[in-house]
Amino acid sequence: MNRLAQSALLFLLGATLLHAGMTDLYLRYVKAGLRPLVLLAGAALIATAAATLWYDRRSPKHEPGHDHHHEPRITWLLTLPVLALILVAPPALGSYSAAHTGTALQKPFGFPDLPADGPLRLGVADYAGRAVYDNGRSLRDREVKITGFVTLDRAGTPYLVRMGLNCCAADAQPVKIALTGDIPPVLSPDTWLEITGRYTPRRTKDPVNDGPIPYLEVTRAKPVPTPHDPYDETWNT
Repeated sequence: MNRLAQSALLFLLGATLLHAGMTDLYLRYVKAGLRPLVLLAGAALIATAAATLWYDRRSPKHEPGHDHHHEPRITWLLTLPVLALILVAPPALGSYSAAHTGTALQKPFGFPDLPADGPLRLGVADYAGRAVYDNGRSLRDREVKITGFVTLDRAGTPYLVRMGLNCCAADAQPVKIALTGDIPPVLSPDTWLEITGRYTPRRTKDPVNDGPIPYLEVTRAKPVPTPHDPYDETWNT
């Protein structure tokens, strides 16, 4: 590939990273805290593209009589995967990944104090961690609200799930809550719900890796839009 093609690809890839970093598109690939690095990488690629093109313009031209071999046009097909990043944003990992991956719930280092009054708005991992490793001491007799997407195991048992990231979508792992109580009669995988309910000491084991999964007794469930950041980063911070 000649330097013109190299410059074009570097520029296109850099512009794609800048576009992703300045919108919510990057959240489909990496955790929110990596946004500055995505923007920096995009700027660096664009600068490299400009330097490559400048170097090519400054280089001596081929002397008369020397053949100038043109690279095949098929090399421009390398632009297609880059364009796909812009035109076809992949969906966030959902129920299929969660159903085939064991819960990644880990014991937290500690449990921050919760508000003394009113409903508790908790993340899936926060509720699961308190329910399993603190025996629900801070959750008893409290109404909780939790948002996540639905997945079903092979037996049809419904779980509320959020996928957590260590770095990027490639290492995403689920944390699950089993649902009991007033569950909607029809649940579709990947549906996002806000669940209102109460702590119950009932637990089960993940059918994939035997990891602990707490239950939540549902009193109310309503569909909600997919959040702008579908991944949960609080469980590994």
